[in-house]
Amino acid sequence: MAEGAATGEAAVTLPAEIDAAARDVAALAGVSGVMRARGELVAHVARAQAFTVLQTLRDDPTFAFAQVMDICGVDWPDRAKRFDVVYNLLSVTRNERLRVIVPVDSAEAVESVSSLWPGATWWEREIWDLFGIGFEGLADHRRIVTDYGFEGHPLRKDFPLTGYVEVHYDAERKAVVYDEVKLTQEFRNFDFLSPWEGMTTLPGDEKALDGR
Repeated sequence: MAEGAATGEAAVTLPAEIDAAARDVAALAGVSGVMRARGELVAHVARAQAFTVLQTLRDDPTFAFAQVMDICGVDWPDRAKRFDVVYNLLSVTRNERLRVIVPVDSAEAVESVSSLWPGATWWEREIWDLFGIGFEGLADHRRIVTDYGFEGHPLRKDFPLTGYVEVHYDAERKAVVYDEVKLTQEFRNFDFLSPWEGMTTLPGDEKALDGR
């Protein structure tokens, strides 16, 4: 068992063979689970405590995760808390990596860590653009990957592969025009059978069959 959270939350149950570094992370208030995956630490953290946990992981010399290498989103459409915001941290002094996973509902926002790592602004904008996850305290919520006027969030798994609009340049209007998607070719159905399985006769066989 981890040394409990001082806030009165239930302590995290850890496997007996887990190492001291994982136990230190598990003892932080807001951490709901810790494991090692392929040698790297993975911690699940509640959204409400995520900023505090990340700040502690950065500033406390016990952890010294001074760098955030990447922030990304994951979509789980069938889950109650549909999204994960994933922070990949690096401690150079301890030669350790830590992946912090924060579950979040589609209607919830995560506190921005741009005040901890200014470079995180770019990743948070990308997550907002592609997944629609908001960040409290993020000064710039402009899209960063998709075009101006883009509708929806393309990395959500319910987003149509064709998108909602298509773009072309109208020479007469001398402007870029957005139209509803029009498929130039109807979808085709394929049986995916091997030609050796799907064909009972080959070209030229009719001569042999007629001769019988």
